[in-house]
Amino acid sequence: MMSADLEQAAAVFAEVRGRLFGIAYRMLGSAAEAEDLVQDVWLRWQTTDRSKVTNPAAYLATAITRLAINATQSARVRRETYIGPWLPEPVDTSADPHLGAERNEALEFAVLLILERLTPTERAAYILREAFDYPYSQIAEIIGSTEAASRQLVSRARKRIVAERHNPVTGSEQRELLSAFVTAARGGDLAELERLLADDATSYSDGGGAVRASRFPVVGLERVAKYHKAFASHFWEGAEIEFDTANDQAVAVLRRDGVAYAMCTVTASSAGIEQVLWILNPAKLAVFNTSAA
Repeated sequence: MMSADLEQAAAVFAEVRGRLFGIAYRMLGSAAEAEDLVQDVWLRWQTTDRSKVTNPAAYLATAITRLAINATQSARVRRETYIGPWLPEPVDTSADPHLGAERNEALEFAVLLILERLTPTERAAYILREAFDYPYSQIAEIIGSTEAASRQLVSRARKRIVAERHNPVTGSEQRELLSAFVTAARGGDLAELERLLADDATSYSDGGGAVRASRFPVVGLERVAKYHKAFASHFWEGAEIEFDTANDQAVAVLRRDGVAYAMCTVTASSAGIEQVLWILNPAKLAVFNTSAA
């Protein structure tokens, strides 16, 4: 039977659990790794002298952020040996659009991929500020820096993201482009694919070595269009297509016999579709198979 003190600790933890997961997921791009960190923080919280903690929410946010900063180092090493392109693991944002945050910042696949290229502290500072609206003074305490340095970290990260996003389209426009792309790709319509794609379009396929997938990004309008036309006949055979929401953006989920075998989404600007992202690794498709299980 849980003691009254531990029950209180559990209640406090439960109030901020969603936020802790939201921070860790944005840092790592992996729901499984984020959940592991949340469990680690819970274990630490149980053995902490909580009578000395004046602000439990701040204490727990600091703990998860610092663990996530450390975890990015080992995650980067693992991704260097990952078979083929690595893409963030999809998360279901239909029930919680903000995923534990004040706003839905740093959830879209394109942003998570840019965050991967920032330093761990830049990433942490940006996430804490832009997604969770922490004041710079608290960000400084969490990452062990100064307020001025924290402002610089967030500013650099923000500039990097703005520079690489190329004026992204609205959510409704992204959904329309995704739908048009899926129709064209399924039908092997080369002309329509070329019309939809930006000149510097890139297609990424994350199979993780578990399924057959391109191990290198496909780059350029013509190559991306021809690539999707080439496998139109067999890849889409028997596919049941459902448009869903993951990471606060439209995605297309492909199923056979009710089981998801692929997820596709696109990143687009006024120039057209700039990124085609394919999740094929079965381990990353679990979120779409929960209801089917």
